[in-house]
Amino acid sequence: MNTFGCTRRALLVAATATLAIGGQAHADNHQMMDEIHFIVPGGAGGGWDGTARGTGEALTKSGLVGSATYENMSGGGGGVAIAYMIENADSLDNTLMVNSTPIVIRSLTGVFPQSFRDLTLVAGTIGDYAAIVVPADSPIEDMEALLAEYASQGTDFAIGGGSVPGGMDHLVAAMVMQAAGENPTEVNYIPYDAGGEAMAGLLSGEIDALSTGFSEAIALADQDEVRILGVTAPDRVPAYDEAPTFAEQGIDTTFINWRGFFGPPGMEEQQRQQYIETLAAMYDTEAWEEVRARNGWVNIWNPGEDFRSFLEAQEKEIGDLMRTLGFL
Repeated sequence: MNTFGCTRRALLVAATATLAIGGQAHADNHQMMDEIHFIVPGGAGGGWDGTARGTGEALTKSGLVGSATYENMSGGGGGVAIAYMIENADSLDNTLMVNSTPIVIRSLTGVFPQSFRDLTLVAGTIGDYAAIVVPADSPIEDMEALLAEYASQGTDFAIGGGSVPGGMDHLVAAMVMQAAGENPTEVNYIPYDAGGEAMAGLLSGEIDALSTGFSEAIALADQDEVRILGVTAPDRVPAYDEAPTFAEQGIDTTFINWRGFFGPPGMEEQQRQQYIETLAAMYDTEAWEEVRARNGWVNIWNPGEDFRSFLEAQEKEIGDLMRTLGFL
């Protein structure tokens, strides 16, 4: 197993060791908080937005929280919302910001000057694996065939994604190809502004394969638009167990895009613990299971200082790969 594979295996072990089992003491679903206001660092309809609104839906439907409100705050790759949380820390009551793996990537690359260390770490709550897909009518049926085609075409073989060079979709493609024995710096990665544009590029033949989130891949596979060649999970995912893992195809790599919640800096520990207990209790509710299953999310529970350890490990893993690729 390569170094990145080892690190990712450690991350996944750490993550799954704390799979959401909390909240049993609160199974009666009595209200634990009056309200939560969610700051979303991107526009409506994206992964951050869906995570915030899905979490708020589960918390309010289950009666754990009285009301939930949402504020979309796009800009700066998420930096505008982070700066807002820091600059207004003293006046932000009952406010959480949702974020995910890009806070690590964009901090490393200097898209914004802050990092997760400048905020109060509440909890990582869910994860979405990544996948490599091809059009449903592609002659490429598995990773062995993709690698054979890659060997034949060389740099003419293009893998696209909905993020910039050095962004998450690119890094996942590089991880997979590196674990398959290829030079990750030679992968011809074609960036698109968003996942929808990347999918259009795949279906129109501009690119040969697409690196994308697993939940997005599931939705497209269900519509018979794509074939999922591999998923970055350690084992097949029940939400779509037809999709093989990379590991079972001899490509020893795993990766998960976590999503979680942060408070403003300087939050009182008592308040942070109240958020943690409320989110832990959410996992035991039918309302949460409905939201989770609908989105194909994986429950991953990293509260407080466990969240910090997880993020520091991911920061090292991603930083090492980005240095290999020449982005740092």
